[in-house]
Amino acid sequence: MSDKTDKTEQQRLGVFKTYKLYVGGKFPRSESGRVYEVTDAKGKWLANAPQSSRKDARDAVVAARKAFGGWSGATAYNRGQILYRVAEMLEGRKGQFVHEVADAEGLSKSKAAEQVEATIDRWVWYAGWTDKIAQVVGGGNPVAGPYFNLSSPEPTGVVTVLAPQESSFLGLVSVLAPVIATGNTAIVIASERAPLPALSLGEVLATSDVPGGVVNVLSGRTAEIAAPLAAHQDVNAIDLAGADDVLAKELEIAAADNLKRVLRPQPVDDWTATPGTDRMTAFLETKTVWHPTGSLGASGSSY
Repeated sequence: MSDKTDKTEQQRLGVFKTYKLYVGGKFPRSESGRVYEVTDAKGKWLANAPQSSRKDARDAVVAARKAFGGWSGATAYNRGQILYRVAEMLEGRKGQFVHEVADAEGLSKSKAAEQVEATIDRWVWYAGWTDKIAQVVGGGNPVAGPYFNLSSPEPTGVVTVLAPQESSFLGLVSVLAPVIATGNTAIVIASERAPLPALSLGEVLATSDVPGGVVNVLSGRTAEIAAPLAAHQDVNAIDLAGADDVLAKELEIAAADNLKRVLRPQPVDDWTATPGTDRMTAFLETKTVWHPTGSLGASGSSY
C-alpha cells in the first residue's frame, strides 16, 4: 500500500458538538425535538441549536423556583466565591469562547479575545459586589422617636433575562451576573442569532459550584420563549435587554398580570464600560425592620 493511501486512510472526521439546553443543572434537548440552524456572520453553518418550547420554559421556571431558597439563603460571601469560580473556569476555556464569539459576531480572533477577557473580568467584578451591595443600598434610617429601623435588600425571586442580541457573550454576562450575584435565580433566553456562547456557558456553570437551577439557559425564537415567561405567575421579574421595541411592549403588558418587576431595554453603546449598580438594585426588594428602644420594650416589627 502506498504512502499516499496510508495518509488518506489516516484522515479523521472532526467531532461536531451537540448543543443542548441547560435546565436544572442538566442538559436536555428541547422537549419539542426542534432545532434551528445557527450561522456565522458570513452565513456559514456553525451548528444546530435547540429550539425551546413553552414546555421547556415552564420546566426552567420550576427549576429556578426550586433553587431559589438555597441560593438566596446562601451567604453573600459564598455567592461571591462561587461567581469567582465561574471566572476561573472561563479562564481555563478561554480559547473555546474566543472561537465561538469570533464566529458569532464576525470579529477577528484578537477582538474576540478582548471580548472574552472583558467577560471574565465582568464575572470577577460582580463576584466582588456580592457582599458589598447590601452596605451600599441598605443601612440605618434616621427616624424621630424612641425606636430605630434598619433597611436591608433581599432578592426579588425568579428573573427572566432576555440576553442582548448583538453581544453574544459580554452582553449576556453583563445582564446575567448581577441577577444571580444578588441572590436571584435566572432563566436566560440566549441571543436568537448567536446562542452558542450562552449554551457553552451552561457547561461552565455545570462544572463550577453554581447549584443546578440557579441559572437556566434556553435557546430558540426569543418571542416564542419570552411570551409564556412574561405571563408566568411564578416569574417575579423580567429584564428586556434583548427585546426590540415591539416585543418589549408586548412582554411588559403580559408581565403586568402579576405585577412583575420589569427592566426596560436601555440603549448601550459599549458593553465593555464599567457597569454601575443599577442592574443589581433592579431586582432587589427592601425590607425595613423597626425596633423600639427605651420604655417601649424589646419587641420589634418589620415591613
